[in-house]
Order: sequence, then structure tokens, then C-alpha cells
Amino acid sequence: MLTQQDLKDTIRESVALALAEDIGDGDITAQLIPATQPGHARVITRQRAVICGTDWVNEVFRQVDPQVQLTWHVHDEQSVEPDQLLFEAKGAARSLLTAERAALNFLQTLSGTATISRHYADLVKDTGVRLLDTRKTLPGLRKAQKYAVTCGGCFNHRIGLYDAFLIKENHILACGGIDAAIRTARTNEPGKPVELEVETLAQLDEALNAGADIVMLDNFSLDDMRTAVKTTAGKAKLEASGGISEATLRPIAETGVDYISIGALTKHCQAVDLSMRLV
Repeated sequence: MLTQQDLKDTIRESVALALAEDIGDGDITAQLIPATQPGHARVITRQRAVICGTDWVNEVFRQVDPQVQLTWHVHDEQSVEPDQLLFEAKGAARSLLTAERAALNFLQTLSGTATISRHYADLVKDTGVRLLDTRKTLPGLRKAQKYAVTCGGCFNHRIGLYDAFLIKENHILACGGIDAAIRTARTNEPGKPVELEVETLAQLDEALNAGADIVMLDNFSLDDMRTAVKTTAGKAKLEASGGISEATLRPIAETGVDYISIGALTKHCQAVDLSMRLV
């Protein structure tokens, strides 16, 4: 689970990396502008979206020039319409222009993630199922995108390979079977959630007998999912995964599974179209 400290650390570090790759040893174009010239910029969205990334924008401008003043007219999780004013920035014109691209890159990417997450969440909002993200995130933006997923109304799966077990086919083979894999997991990291992926109802029975906390139903048919829900009867949580689309999402949710994991929340996001203009 993401904590406020996790986000604080990742924001500072990811912004520093983004500015280093963009600015290098200096913004030579911004230096065409007198250092004392003031500027006032307005940022709008050109499309409907769910906003996410305000803290990343704040950090970009703070690292570029702490004297820049930002005024936000929206907040994370808020839905916005085309041409809506998002924020204003006042300060040295050089600083505004140097910070522009890094700030908008974070805002448009994370808002894109939040927007697609909200879209999927709305499709099943009355079913009780929880939609989960995956580890299919942009390199270096794992925690940022997972935060964006929650802004859109979906939920986080494990953050990485360290905070929960997800035992898949190759792990099972290498460990010598489902029971052995789960027993070893309990011994190695007691207290951490143990999830196991199954491909058949027979494997589901094995996973339940071995005491898995969560069982991932990989590419199960709707009928087999319904059977799995009845068989499990609350002994473990069930997660549907594999080949999830807008067309199949609601029927899967209606089978009674607890979770549906969707890689598209983070890997298929489209950046929101934003625009910054000096006024």
C-alpha cells in the first residue's frame, strides 16, 4: 500500500530525474529572455479528463525556481471539461518556460491514467467488485501511476515484487507444486499476502486446500468463474485476470469475483492534451 511518505519521496526523486534529462547543463532557449522579465502563465485542458499530478507540478516549479507562485483551480480526482483552467503560474518568465514541459508531462500522463481508471470504475460501480492495477507501468513512474489509479476510483494490486506474493505457473513448477510453493512462501515471509494463479478448477481446489489468501483465475470462462465463486465460498478472495476488455468487464464483475486486474489502467493510458500560454 502506498503511503504519503512513499509519494513524497518518489515525487522529489522523479522530478529531479525529469528536470536533469530535460535541462541538462542549461535551458539555452529560455536564456534568450531577460532574467528579470516577469511572466504569467495559464494552463488549460483541451479535453475532458480526471486530474492527477498536482503535487508533481508543484515540485517541478519548486525545484526550478522556488519563487514561482502557483494558483490551482482544480484538485486531484476532479473531473474537468475542455478549455477549463487548471492552474496559473507567476514568476520569472525564464523559470516558467523551463519548467513547462516537465510539469505538463507529469500532469498529462497521470491525468491520463486517472481518466481511464475512472472510465473503467464507472462501468462496474454498482457491482461491488474492485478493479486492480498491475505492474505494467511506465518505468520509473510505478508509484505515480498507482496513485493516479486511485484518483480514478480503482485500487492498487501489490506495488512490486517485495510486498506480496503472486505465485504463477513457472513459480509452481520450480517449487514442485502448489502446496510446496505456498508453504515456502509462508515460511519465508510470514504475514505477507499469498496469491496464487490457477488455470483450472482443479488447481483452484489445490490452492484453497493449501491456504492461499487470494486466487487469481487466469483466463477462466464466465461459467468457470461462477463455479469458482461457489466452490470458494469465502475461503479466499478471487481475482479475475487475463484478456479483460470493456466488453467483458461487467459480465466478469457479475460472476461474483472480488477483484478484476486490468493492465490497461496503466499501460494503455493516453496523455491528456494540455496547453500552457503566457498572458
